[in-house]
Amino acid sequence: MFQGMKRHVLDPVRSVSLVWLLLCVLKGTRLLAEPLPAAVSAFEAYAASVELRLIHQHQSTTGFLSRDGGDGNVRGGEPVIERVGPATGELVGALLHHWRGTAFAPGARAGDFERLMREFSAYPQHFSPQVVSATATVQSHERVQAVLRIRQRHVITVVMDTAYDVQFGQLDLQHGYSVSRSTRMTEIEAAGTAAERALGPGEEHGFLWRMNTYWSYEERDGGLYVQIESVSLSRSIPRGLGWVIRPYVESIPRESLEFTLRSACRALGK
Repeated sequence: MFQGMKRHVLDPVRSVSLVWLLLCVLKGTRLLAEPLPAAVSAFEAYAASVELRLIHQHQSTTGFLSRDGGDGNVRGGEPVIERVGPATGELVGALLHHWRGTAFAPGARAGDFERLMREFSAYPQHFSPQVVSATATVQSHERVQAVLRIRQRHVITVVMDTAYDVQFGQLDLQHGYSVSRSTRMTEIEAAGTAAERALGPGEEHGFLWRMNTYWSYEERDGGLYVQIESVSLSRSIPRGLGWVIRPYVESIPRESLEFTLRSACRALGK
């Protein structure tokens, strides 16, 4: 009897279903509703440290991209994806996720990538199905404010309306970067239907509270090396359920980053 119960609990599909059922049941608790001020402060301090490192990194062509994970088989067409930052990522009532991905786009130029990043109206084409819509509301040479509707499907589908402040910069014609900081993230219920509505702070599941994205790109070797770092904040794991929930929760930001990186390289290839 107990052996049968153990097999049932460890079955991946049943475990994931149990995770999201529990999230839905617990969504009204403060733990899931919104991040605590201490968690937000910790996230902002961590993001500031990442940005300070990138500022120094982007001041010279030597070490413009991070080499922590090695080049691997990047030039052979396989991106390198690596976890960065704290081992557990646990904050007060929240989880911090930091991932980095590096890829190579043969034949692409630095100018191609900057145009790709600035053309927000084409994001649904290049980054479908994760990006449903995208619009630049304020735009200048160095700064853009943009709103995106994003859709994540991991067992269940979550739709969010998000806003970002994006800054672009260049070291020279072969080296550039961008910094994207989330300014608003709102979960949408019944998206695309007559019943669609934005959930209030006390109603949201806390799948994603904050997300900063940092792109760096370097033109050499007959193509473009593209690197993305993502620092995000999400709800914490209910006590006693970490053994089943943590691997799944931590896989979401990794998979999202890899999808974005591969999609960008495909768009550059076209």
